[in-house]
Amino acid sequence: MAGRFTPRPTRTTVRGGHVGVPHGMPRQSAGPVRSRTWTPPGPLDLGLVLGPLRRGPADPTFRTTPDGSVWRATRTPAGPGTLRVSLRGTVARGEAWGPGAEWLLDRLPDLLAPSDDPDAFEPRHRLLAHTRHRRPGLRLTRTGLVMESLIPSVLEQKVTTDEAYRAWRLLVRKYGEPAPGPAPERMYVMPAPRTWALIPSWEWHRAGVDNKRASTILRAVRVAARLEEAVSFEPVRAQERLELVSGIGPWTSAEVVQRSHGAADSVTVGDLHLPGIVGYALAGDRDADDAVMLSLLEPYAGQRHRAARFILLSGRVPGRRVPKMPKWDIGRL
Repeated sequence: MAGRFTPRPTRTTVRGGHVGVPHGMPRQSAGPVRSRTWTPPGPLDLGLVLGPLRRGPADPTFRTTPDGSVWRATRTPAGPGTLRVSLRGTVARGEAWGPGAEWLLDRLPDLLAPSDDPDAFEPRHRLLAHTRHRRPGLRLTRTGLVMESLIPSVLEQKVTTDEAYRAWRLLVRKYGEPAPGPAPERMYVMPAPRTWALIPSWEWHRAGVDNKRASTILRAVRVAARLEEAVSFEPVRAQERLELVSGIGPWTSAEVVQRSHGAADSVTVGDLHLPGIVGYALAGDRDADDAVMLSLLEPYAGQRHRAARFILLSGRVPGRRVPKMPKWDIGRL
């Protein structure tokens, strides 16, 4: 009788179990291309606007090409979709493929942030005024999607960015879907919530993701629909909804709404480096903590995240005094 029957896939938790998760699927056919053009109301820098959506130089869901175009593969409420955005003069052009194409094109202006008002930001420091003058194309993107920002943000908790980017890359390539249309090679759409829930514990381990972060993601994907509802909330209320999930705190929720909502005031607290960077740039205090950072950003109430973005773009950061955090690959244990 051996070998006559294929074992049935079973449910799994973070502790393991056999699952039948499809991967290595062939690339979907290109299908008809849909497109639209849109003229932004002011200067626009695609790299600055869409750059926060990129999780490392080898992110399988994000790619830039030599012609200046930005490619993005994502999972929309209508299904997987690939979006190519290019800027010619003052006109932005979007081309999309896949079941989520129409959804992506309908929200192209939101992605490039027409409702974001850069003029609401009034520099109170010379450094920020100078950076704003040099970077007039900075606007805050609004994706309208929660899970695509939440999962990589959880992966970035308490580890180096290199470790988090590696985990995201490995898991998306193994369990995601090839990006629809003529996307660049090795572009993938992130897995559906159900697929994330079925990833075996040993695959999280091989990707370098510890039990705590894996468990947080599993709790989040079980209520993915409720979390996605938060895109219709104000940023503060959206953060409260996200933080109802154990393992998601103010740092993670702020990182999400900055991208999903274009939240201009959701400054990241609990970060290892940001308080020292803000303190050094605005007051010469490289040892600033969250309380000092928030005090220094108080004049920019309503625009604190934008102020932090300008500070990071200014290049005024304190020199390193200690070695970089060591990398730990738990997949080798």
